[in-house]
Amino acid sequence: MSALGELRSLKGSTAPRQKKQNRAAFLFLTPWFLGLAIVTVGPMIASLVLAFTKYNLLSPPRFTGLANIEKMLGDERLHTSLGVTFQYVFVSVPLQLALALLLAVVLDRGLRGLAFYRSAFYLPSLLGASVAIAMLWRQIFGVDGLVNIVLGWFGIEGQGWISSPDTALGTLILLNVWTFGSPMVIFLAGLRQIPAMYYEAASVDGANRRQQFWRITLPMLTPIIFFNLVLQIIHAFQSFTQAFIVSGGTGGPVDSTLFATLYLYQKGFTNLEMGYASAMAWLLLLIIAAFTAINFWASKYWVFYDDQD
Repeated sequence: MSALGELRSLKGSTAPRQKKQNRAAFLFLTPWFLGLAIVTVGPMIASLVLAFTKYNLLSPPRFTGLANIEKMLGDERLHTSLGVTFQYVFVSVPLQLALALLLAVVLDRGLRGLAFYRSAFYLPSLLGASVAIAMLWRQIFGVDGLVNIVLGWFGIEGQGWISSPDTALGTLILLNVWTFGSPMVIFLAGLRQIPAMYYEAASVDGANRRQQFWRITLPMLTPIIFFNLVLQIIHAFQSFTQAFIVSGGTGGPVDSTLFATLYLYQKGFTNLEMGYASAMAWLLLLIIAAFTAINFWASKYWVFYDDQD
């Protein structure tokens, strides 16, 4: 038999086996596809349709065209909520990533009990978005809370940090910064992947630790920084529980903690304006998508990959 005939015979014998493996793969993936269609894609399509309707959950949706979009343009509370959300994202995310990177660099120097510290620092990321921690935060920054008690030891008169419009958002920013554990662990993993020979060569050339950080560590970590930046921006835009619990669901005082997600909740589940809430949800999705696209576009100017020429 010629070589060409043997090749055809081999292909013919492997084709049924490949089809059988493909069927098995699709069979095991069926629950995931069903979940994607029922839990994600289906509700998204329904939400997009409802964004062009007036719907109060009690009567059938009524198509209103672009009325919800026109309403958003003149909704002052929506504009306020977006401003609060932008301030929260632009302040808390850089501070959170800076703290995470700082602690990752410290832990990477081979501290004794590294596993314990890594777990302890990661714990806030698991609990930070919970109702219990938000309630605890409300107590800590209350008039009789722990912060004012500590300030009293130094003769400083405290205040109601949660009840003041000047400081209420700051407490939520501090809470988000406190949940630095997840990006810290990712930074720590990235630091372990930087070849030691770079630092050895820099030491031979007389570079100190600070110079090594700025010239080696930071450039080599830019892909990890980019990954954490995109992830944490998306997460910050979606924040809801902290503002809801701390403000009692009102977004106060004086709408200083009125996140876009909280205002969306108020419109949808308090005022039963589900069509308008759906339009707001798609606006928030477009904002997140725009910031993600900007980050990917800008990454080519500052993100360094080791395999680049």
